[in-house]
Amino acid sequence: MSTVQSEVLLEARIAQKAGVEVDHIRDVFTEYGLPLVISPARPRSLHVHRLRVAGERTGDVQPGPFDTPLSFGPGLTALVASNFRGKTSVLELLTWCLRGTPRNEMQNRVRGWLHHVDLDATVAGEPMGFRIDLTDGEITSAVVLTGSDIASLAGVRAPDPGRGITALLRASSTDSYAEQIAGLMLRRMDLQPLVNSFKETSTQTHGWPAYFGAVYLPAGGDKALLGEVTSNGLPGRLLQVFLDLPAAAALTRVKTVHDVRAAEDKARRTAAAAEAAERASERERLEADLARAHEQLARLLPGDGEDASLVDLAKNAVQLARALADAQDEWDEASRVFRRARTERQQAAKLLNDVTESATARRLFHGLNPANCPRCDKDIDDARRNQEQHAGTCAVCAREVSGDDEEPQEITAEAQNRLETSATVEAAAKENLERAEADVDRLTQQLEAAQGQLRRAQSAADLPARLAAQENVLRLEGALSVFREPETPATDAAEAKTINILAAAADLLEQDSKAAADALFREVNKEIADLATSFGVPSLQSVSIDRGARLRIYPLGSKQEWFKDQTAGARLRLRIAVVIALLRVGRRYGVSTHPGLLLIDSPKSEEMQSADARKLFTELATVAAESDLQVVITTADFELAVATLPADTIRQAEAGASLW
Repeated sequence: MSTVQSEVLLEARIAQKAGVEVDHIRDVFTEYGLPLVISPARPRSLHVHRLRVAGERTGDVQPGPFDTPLSFGPGLTALVASNFRGKTSVLELLTWCLRGTPRNEMQNRVRGWLHHVDLDATVAGEPMGFRIDLTDGEITSAVVLTGSDIASLAGVRAPDPGRGITALLRASSTDSYAEQIAGLMLRRMDLQPLVNSFKETSTQTHGWPAYFGAVYLPAGGDKALLGEVTSNGLPGRLLQVFLDLPAAAALTRVKTVHDVRAAEDKARRTAAAAEAAERASERERLEADLARAHEQLARLLPGDGEDASLVDLAKNAVQLARALADAQDEWDEASRVFRRARTERQQAAKLLNDVTESATARRLFHGLNPANCPRCDKDIDDARRNQEQHAGTCAVCAREVSGDDEEPQEITAEAQNRLETSATVEAAAKENLERAEADVDRLTQQLEAAQGQLRRAQSAADLPARLAAQENVLRLEGALSVFREPETPATDAAEAKTINILAAAADLLEQDSKAAADALFREVNKEIADLATSFGVPSLQSVSIDRGARLRIYPLGSKQEWFKDQTAGARLRLRIAVVIALLRVGRRYGVSTHPGLLLIDSPKSEEMQSADARKLFTELATVAAESDLQVVITTADFELAVATLPADTIRQAEAGASLW
């Protein structure tokens, strides 16, 4: 199928699934720079040929200048030297040249020895010469050359147009070299950046260094099956790219854009819903505050008929208080008059009784009746008065009272008349006292009522509170009158259409990728199991890998296990088996897959017995030769390398000496 036919078919399928016009599909894909053409990738093979390392070593081991060339043939090349004698450094230098950045394992001390690093390699069929100059471990100048063939680049460190050698890039710093190499290798290897959504709000982009993790295999202890990063689904994306599954890169980008747009739309609607809830809560709060304000104002307002002038109420209360004071004075005077009249009436009654019963009393009737002695002012007590009554002696001088008892009836009548007069006076005084008491009671009640009305009326202390309550009511009523009700977020038709298109595209690309994977993965699984068995993974019945690069292990006579649960040695052998399986199946189906270069550092150190290491080295050399795979492997076991590998594949240093 031609490119045009592929594009037309894909856009038509997406349009049909999304229920929109084809033009809308093109607009969305153009807006985000997404590919509508799903074409097979170009070959992306990567092979290294020569490495030159020059500089000056410091320290105890072989100090002094060095200028060492190393060559790498097809198939397997073994770097053999004692521990800490430069084997791993060769892999790190290959990585720095090809990836653009060294790994953390590249020691600063070793970097400080380097002056020049030259690498000749073939990248996707194009000869390239990587030339790096360093000072104190940092790049000061770098150039990547290209020529007619790999032989023309040997020994050349600068462009030579006369010989057809030109520069692909130039850099003057470590950072500049890293940035430019990343772009160059993605273009030459026909790879797209791996993009994924980050927390559904933004995107993360992984470039060429992420791909290179499938070239320089991680140590056996790492959990990732492919690459160095286990997060964000990167192992699965590397697997899909290296199997050249249809639309693998496009699917990743479409899903990422869809996830971000959908998350933004969801966030917008969530924010609108939160705002609506907040507005509703705000209205409820305002209404509750207004109800409380009305209650407060009602408590401060006077009752019915009590909204009189504060001055009038105070004046009335003062007048009533004065009237009550006057009435109290009148009551006091009436009380004194009444008590005096009562006393006189009582005395008149006693006198009447005395004159009725005693002649002495009749003879003394018109005399004085002092309460005390007129000379010494001593009180005349009741004993003297009783003696006067019964013994006939004067209560004042104690002398006998003698004389005729003349006209007793007249004296009795006069005493009777005096009693009646005093009784009349007492009755009048009592009536006057009762009238005064009634006036006091009436004025007291009136004053209490006036004082209560005055207390309930607006006093100087109540007025600010009342005004404040009225202002609060008016403010809250005003706030509610202009309250902006929450609006239901309007549906963004264009946004909804875009998300729908992206979702439909992701779904279709997912289906295409899955359909292609089903057939490929059956063969990949068989290849992995066969290779892993030949590499010494024990008791292996079968394996199953999915598009997420999750590898299930089915041991003989045991339940399923996962790749991450295997020993470090088994993980390394399975990882090698996966890469070679990708290459074999890719060649079988004519698809561009893994670059075909593997860097493996000291596999025997990964919990691997000598017999297993021998098996791995032997089988790996055989498989590499058969699969167009280039492997650069290191070991400190001289005997292992000599016993398992052809002599021309071994780059060996003397025991204890440096490899370069």
